[in-house]
Amino acid sequence: MKNENYSISFNTNASAKAAFKNINNVAGWWTKNIEGNTENVNDVFTVRFGETFVTFEITEIIPERKIVWKVTGCNLHWLNNKKEWNNTKVHWLIAKKNNSTKITMMHEGLIPQIECYTNCEKGWNFYVGESLRKLINEGQGLPDTAIAARV
Repeated sequence: MKNENYSISFNTNASAKAAFKNINNVAGWWTKNIEGNTENVNDVFTVRFGETFVTFEITEIIPERKIVWKVTGCNLHWLNNKKEWNNTKVHWLIAKKNNSTKITMMHEGLIPQIECYTNCEKGWNFYVGESLRKLINEGQGLPDTAIAARV
């Protein structure tokens, strides 16, 4: 059976330790409008984009190798099913090979058959594929700052 969950991977010359640290720095690559902590098992954090919010609980951490976030609440205001992400999971895998580190993010439950897939795929492609990669490689990501500026 084919895995249809959204997934994105990229390689970096950064260490697994640096990749792990930067993934946990959600405000550095996703959005400055974040509440809560993003570093330890059982930490809960919420990201906000206007009316849209997603709350995650960190359910698993293996330092420098793996992080799992479970969606415990959300309001995806532009969708018919505003709770579409509830109980989905975001898996981060970090693998060191030779002088390279491979980062893979898989959003379990974000599949082509659900309403938000196309827009969410574009969002993850940008925030993980561009912003997180830039944070890890250059020390400066491209997080959403428009909301934070109005708060």
